[in-house]
Parts: sequence; structure tokens; C-alpha cells
Amino acid sequence: MFLIDSHCHLDRLDLSPYEGKLSNALDYANEVGVGHMLCVSINMENFQAVIATAKEYDFISASVGVHPNEVGGHEPGTEELITLADDEDIVAIGETGLDYFRSEGDLSWQHERFRRHIAASRETKKPLIIHMRDATDDTLRILKEEKADEVGGVMHCFVEDWEVAQRALDLNFVISFSGIVTFKNAKELQLVAKNVPQDKMLVETDSPYLAPVPFRGKSNQPAYVVNVAEKIAELRDISVEEVAELTTRNYYNLFGKPA
Repeated sequence: MFLIDSHCHLDRLDLSPYEGKLSNALDYANEVGVGHMLCVSINMENFQAVIATAKEYDFISASVGVHPNEVGGHEPGTEELITLADDEDIVAIGETGLDYFRSEGDLSWQHERFRRHIAASRETKKPLIIHMRDATDDTLRILKEEKADEVGGVMHCFVEDWEVAQRALDLNFVISFSGIVTFKNAKELQLVAKNVPQDKMLVETDSPYLAPVPFRGKSNQPAYVVNVAEKIAELRDISVEEVAELTTRNYYNLFGKPA
């Protein structure tokens, strides 16, 4: 079995169970069938660590971007994002999007940042990684206004219902499922996981956040993407090997194979 963790933050993992060594955590992930990982950028201050990890391991790719909730750090313009993305190990722009849950007040700065990232994506032809929380209508509206469908991307850690999933699919985005799909109360999301077209789904951990059942409440890690895949297999009544095959093919179709 070969699975891809399509969204993780390797620079933020709890490495205490692994003698403080990232290599040990990655070895364990490889042992359980996780053959590739996309290490996602959330700010410019940690970007060099993110890209360095992708350079060190041939089974890791990276993105470049600033998370919608990040404040006070370096704010890259569109041209800087384009320049940083000009690297074979950078396969996506993001994570970017809108988050009204953690940020309050006038959030026009989030909108402007989001639009800059979409512009960089369209220029580089590298797909977007979208973070969307309590901002569904505005996120989808801006994606449409900025013609993000011309490049497409992934709705990371999707938690919405089928109606929203269809709107995202219509904008040329795929749906990525995290550990949340394993939670007992995630009935609407499980319905999405059951019905999304097989060529439009990915799996992820978002580690170290949102660990799946039976690790809920603990620190997450790329190895646990296996648990996400197992839940989707159960929901769709197919084998976990088929989920692995489908999501791996979908990942490569979206982000390309590593150089």
C-alpha cells in the first residue's frame, strides 16, 4: 500500500516519541505505507525549514504561502510568492484562504492576502491549498472572482456539507479529508466522503493537529493518514488499498510527480 499525506506540517510535529528526530517519525510513516508527504507552509518565518525538509527527503514536497490567521510576520507580495514557487520541490501555493473563526474585526487584509495568493497560483500554474473556516461564501466567491478555477487546487481539511462540496467541485477543486472524518459526530462530512467522485478526493493529516480516532486529542503525525484512509474505505465500501490507489493518483494528477 502506498498512501500520500497531502497536507502536514512537519516543522511542527511532536517528536518526543521519536528521540526528537524527524527522520524517525518519517521512517515510521514509511513503514506503515505513507510513501509521500506534502509539507505545507503557513508563514514566511518557517518557510526555509519547510523547503529544507523537502530538499532533504525525496518523498517530501512543499508549498509556499501564509495562513489566513498569521499576523505580524513577513507579508509576501504576489511577485515574491511567484519567485519562491519557482522551485521543483514547491508544488502548491498556500495554505491560503479565509478564517473568520480565529480572526475578528475588519478582515479585508485576509481578502487581499488571499487574492495575492490566487494571483501567484495563476501565474505559476501551481494549484492552491485552501483553508476555509466559518467563511464559506466569501471564500468561494473570491475563488470565482479571481478565476482560481483556471488552476484549481484542494479544499484542505474539508468540513462542510455536500452542497458546499459541490460548489467547490464546480470551481475545479478536489476535496481533502482529514481525521475529522473519523469523528462520530461528523455525519455530514461522512456523507461527502461517501459520495464525492473518486477522482476528486485526497487524504491528509494536517498533523500535528486533528488526530483521527483512535488517537483523537493526541498529537497527530503523517502515519495516521492510514486511519483516515481506512474510514473512507469503510464509508465507500471499498478496500483501503483502493482508497490509497485512488488518492495517490489524484494527488499526482493535481500536484505532479516529484522530480
